[in-house]
Amino acid sequence: MARRKPEGSSFNMTHLSMAMAFSFPPVASAQLHPQLGNTQHQTELGKELATTSTMPYQYPALTPEQKKELSDIAHRIVAPGKGILAADESTVDKGVVPLAGTNGETTTQGLDGLSERCAQYKKDGADFAKWRCVLKIGEHTPSALAIMENANVLARYASICQQNGIVPIVEPEILPDGDHDLKRCQYVTEKVLAAVYKALSDHHIYLEGTLLKPNMVTPGHACTQKFSHEEIAMATVTALRRTVPPAVTGITFLSGGQSEEEASINLNAINKCPLLKPWALTFSYGRALQASALKAWGGKKENLKAAQEEYVKRALANSLACQGKYTPSGHAGAAASESLFISNHAY
Repeated sequence: MARRKPEGSSFNMTHLSMAMAFSFPPVASAQLHPQLGNTQHQTELGKELATTSTMPYQYPALTPEQKKELSDIAHRIVAPGKGILAADESTVDKGVVPLAGTNGETTTQGLDGLSERCAQYKKDGADFAKWRCVLKIGEHTPSALAIMENANVLARYASICQQNGIVPIVEPEILPDGDHDLKRCQYVTEKVLAAVYKALSDHHIYLEGTLLKPNMVTPGHACTQKFSHEEIAMATVTALRRTVPPAVTGITFLSGGQSEEEASINLNAINKCPLLKPWALTFSYGRALQASALKAWGGKKENLKAAQEEYVKRALANSLACQGKYTPSGHAGAAASESLFISNHAY
């Protein structure tokens, strides 16, 4: 005589219990209790499943007051028409070091003692800081190890900064060295930024109190194929839209060895790109704001006024570019059009 099927059991529930049994440690795949039967066993497994899959409790990392301060600072930095003259004084990392077991890849050091340093910087009046990680595009790079290591270093730095009331500028720079084309740079940029924002989420970073400093998506310096400013802008904005949450306050591009004029024109094209852009898109330029001024100055006191005029000219050009209002005059000068590329740039 066929045995009566226990109340509540079914084909689907039986297979569910089998699936759960294979998904958990031995305690979950134990023999059915001779008196409890399928239904009770499934209930117990269901409880274990619920316990196992429960998200860990998120302890508040920042108070509402801390969040407001960080958000306000970030918004002031990327207010319309404003950007950053990148200076070493804002950098809190201690430079790149080799990442063992990789093909010449690096990570960035400086986390030791960073909290104490940031606390002092805040007392001294600093409101933001910068940390640079470097990745290279090659046949087999960047490696998964380099991407994940640098993403987690950036996230840990960002957490320490925010705990001390400092807005972290997160800089995962993909170097322009190489002969890769625009498509390859876009692909790598997307993979790197996706890893960075996964790490920032894992470390409970308050995104509204951060800024991103990425490379623009450009072909490698040795690439023979030429791309228009509009193509560069479209590739850049597309990569950002696929990876950067809209909660991020602003994006302050690095110039990446472009000439002063090229960096301004590309920034302008990015802001005019016809795709939705939920962030402020501005600049954090070093060489691309200073090259003409330094050349005009030449270390001579009598050239100071001329140097100041050159600097103001470039600052105004980028102020307009970050609003999509820059129109190249065609008379930028030799210094502004000169490539600022430095191979394997490290500082």
